[in-house]
Amino acid sequence: MSTIEKLKNRLYEVNALHAAISIMDWDQQVLMPKGGGDARAEHVGILSRMAHELFTDEATAKLLDSAASEVDPMSEEASMLKVTRREFDLNTKLPSELVERKSRLSSVAHEKWVEARANNDFPTFAPVLAEMFEIAKEEAEHLGYTNHIYDALLDQYEEGATAADCSGMFETLKAPTVNLLKEIVDRGRPIDDSAFYGQWDEAAQREFSVKITTAIGYDYNRGRLDTAPHPFCTGWSVNDVRLTTRYKDYLGSAIFGSLHEAGHGMYEQGSPEKWDRTPLAGGVSLGIHESQSRTWENIVGRSKSFWKWALPDLQKAFPSFSKFGIEDFYRMINKVEPSLIRVEADELTYNLHVMIRFEIECDLLMGKLAILDLPHAWNAKYEEYLGITPDSDKNGCLQDVHWSMGSIGYFPTYSMGNLLSYQFWASMQKDIQNTDELMAAGNFAPIHEWLREKIYAKGKSVPPKDLVRMVTGKPIGADDYVAGLHAKYRAIYELD
Repeated sequence: MSTIEKLKNRLYEVNALHAAISIMDWDQQVLMPKGGGDARAEHVGILSRMAHELFTDEATAKLLDSAASEVDPMSEEASMLKVTRREFDLNTKLPSELVERKSRLSSVAHEKWVEARANNDFPTFAPVLAEMFEIAKEEAEHLGYTNHIYDALLDQYEEGATAADCSGMFETLKAPTVNLLKEIVDRGRPIDDSAFYGQWDEAAQREFSVKITTAIGYDYNRGRLDTAPHPFCTGWSVNDVRLTTRYKDYLGSAIFGSLHEAGHGMYEQGSPEKWDRTPLAGGVSLGIHESQSRTWENIVGRSKSFWKWALPDLQKAFPSFSKFGIEDFYRMINKVEPSLIRVEADELTYNLHVMIRFEIECDLLMGKLAILDLPHAWNAKYEEYLGITPDSDKNGCLQDVHWSMGSIGYFPTYSMGNLLSYQFWASMQKDIQNTDELMAAGNFAPIHEWLREKIYAKGKSVPPKDLVRMVTGKPIGADDYVAGLHAKYRAIYELD
């Protein structure tokens, strides 16, 4: 057996442990009885430690060193070694005890978050949240950074990105967003989307969500759709990628949430099967990942062309929409209005929600903000940036699941994804110039195939910054995004 095969077998074992952890996490959010939380925390803590110790063992290092001298530098094996080496270097900086402690705490914290959110009771969640941020600080110190503590955490989700990059991105987006929003509020033609609010049959919502996600290319032979308190996508093989959504009094929550998660799911399903269970499989970064979810949710899912195809089926499922034509419906699903909930925010104001979380994370990590002062700081920023104040912590600082999971340094990748979705789409339209006609006919295969070829099939073989340049010919930037949003919303609100 060659050294590279020995290494792959070791990586398969590590992957199996991570798969078990992921399945337990999916089960905890979808099916697990409330009383199972303590035992689940112990299980994932132990498994996380075992996976970390196996991966960072000296035997792995020796296999990596030996394999490097045996493979063709231009081969897939060389790409796998490069990705594995980066993950190995990051993981060896983290003590197994810290990995186990974080995993155990994340299981406990999730249950605390669900309960606190349901009861609008931030004080009961505050102690475990404080502990999670202390763990994040420990992680950052072990990983190391030069300029900002945030850099070490963000790099785990978006290779090479820094806090300075994020600050520059938000500074670039802030003025165009705020100025366009002011124009819409001051003189835009009003939009009434009240028809989307009411009591909706969950079975009908699920059936419609499955129909549209199947149409765009999500493979239910290798996936499924369930419900969870906070929508997410997860998977442990290219042949087992799962989505969740939620059903609320706003019908768009399930529809656009399902399209969003399907975008993530198709990216994962699109990895070459030969890479399954190796570090090459899956999305290369969370910014690239988010570009795919936002593409299918917003560029496709909120387009007039998409609903020329989908509206008749929605009207059959929910007859109250039969009185609306495509023009009115299109305006309703693109209503711009400052709101409290990030995942249901319109395209224009969405990045302001992300900016708030980024600024708060930085302040908490740097000791400029105490955990117990978080609700006040959160509400103040919503008033400053969006002109609204949360009516409760449930609709404020308790709305996101990420901090309970220990995903600190994650949020800016959402805005990176927004920018990249338009940047990738602009490149696609050079190759596929009839996307509107295709979508109106319900033919999403050419769009899906272009994304699969250019992005999904690359897995983690190409670093994110290189992949962006490879696909678009330029680094990530805001030009396509800002131009796209301004053209779309100036037309919708009849501002010109």
